[in-house]
Amino acid sequence: MIRYVGGDFFAKKCKEKSETGIYHVMLRGINRQQIFEDDEDYKKMLQTIADYKDKCSYQIYAYCLMPNHIHLLIKEGKEDLGVAFKRIGASYVYWYNMKYERYGHLFQDRYKSEKVEDDKYLLTVLRYIHQNPIKAGIVEEAIKYKWSSYIEYISQKGILTDIDFG
Repeated sequence: MIRYVGGDFFAKKCKEKSETGIYHVMLRGINRQQIFEDDEDYKKMLQTIADYKDKCSYQIYAYCLMPNHIHLLIKEGKEDLGVAFKRIGASYVYWYNMKYERYGHLFQDRYKSEKVEDDKYLLTVLRYIHQNPIKAGIVEEAIKYKWSSYIEYISQKGILTDIDFG
């Protein structure tokens, strides 16, 4: 894809594929605006991720929904990650725009992703995702933040999260 920026043309870099199929994915609100206004919004995003998890056959190793962005540690399934995120984003934005009687984009650009190629980095990203609400000053302990997969690990009950890295 070619874009025009400030008088120059640039080719949009294709995302590099992970050999493991595992990525740390971030999706941010446009202009860093809030993408979750209330509990219903968080629940809707989790339900959307769960619905497409079945359809796209991806695995979720960790998640954290922050007020203005999302972190996912995800293993690509039968569909390309870009297709899965297009589905998730479009579905949530359609619902969100209807609920708040608004139009237009909700997310900034497309998702950002980092390849996770080894176990050490996987554990680093897992810890980073679960500590995000603490670093943002929202809670003092990860267990107190209800919009992350941390509780699923502590309880050993993976609901949305594939806690066994199967």
